[in-house]
Amino acid sequence: MHPLLTIAVQAARRAGEVIARSIPRLEGIEIASKGRHDYVTEVDRAAEAEIVAIIRRHYPEHAILAEESGASGDNEVQWIIDPLDGTTNFVHGFPVFAVSIAAQVRGRLEVAAIYDPLRLELFTATRGAGAQLENHKIRVSRRRALEGALIATGFPFHAQVDLDAYLAMLRAIMPLVAGVRRPGAAALDLAYVAAGRVDGFWELGLKPWDTAAGALLIQEAGGHITALDGSTYQHGGDVLAGTPRVHAAMLAAFAPHLRPARAAATPATETGSVETA
Repeated sequence: MHPLLTIAVQAARRAGEVIARSIPRLEGIEIASKGRHDYVTEVDRAAEAEIVAIIRRHYPEHAILAEESGASGDNEVQWIIDPLDGTTNFVHGFPVFAVSIAAQVRGRLEVAAIYDPLRLELFTATRGAGAQLENHKIRVSRRRALEGALIATGFPFHAQVDLDAYLAMLRAIMPLVAGVRRPGAAALDLAYVAAGRVDGFWELGLKPWDTAAGALLIQEAGGHITALDGSTYQHGGDVLAGTPRVHAAMLAAFAPHLRPARAAATPATETGSVETA
């Protein structure tokens, strides 16, 4: 196993333990608002602290970009961390959430780990070595068209995201596919594309920590991931992923509904494009 992946897996499992232990006391967990429909709990912070401590213990010089504590350090290796993706699900006891950890070297994603602490499922990927679910190789589905496809999405909740454009995309895709699902945790949505559980995924206004690990998983599982217009996917913003043929079909279906000025640009502290090739 790649040395960085070894640490990512250790940290993801440890964060998962923190999350799982907190479930019986959900009603007493402290919840704060970071913005409209955007929440953080003491569990997010505790899980992130465990992840960061494990990384710092092994690689004190590495840089970190984490959802709750932000960016720190300056190094060619950067860890991108979401300690609890799906916080809204978590605080409601809705069982869809995960830990997401990726490491990039000189701007190129190298390793990824997404851990579902309820199902005890660990998705991992190493650049050039494929993607795995619990050490078994995974691939995107063989779906070659939208007909019969199962598509995942995330509903926009940030005020700056163009809801009208999103709804137009939803109206365009729904008659063409077998179904559309909105689980509420982008990291797992992307992992499920990589594992062939869903055939495609799109969402607007995401952050780097939502998608970094999932982006590498999909690439290493044989899928495609880009921005909504087909350009190179950046850390955060709008994302479209799927099997090669489903991805192409979704691009075509969404093209008439793209607005020239997308309002989902990521802050300057969130670094450049995701390179996985």
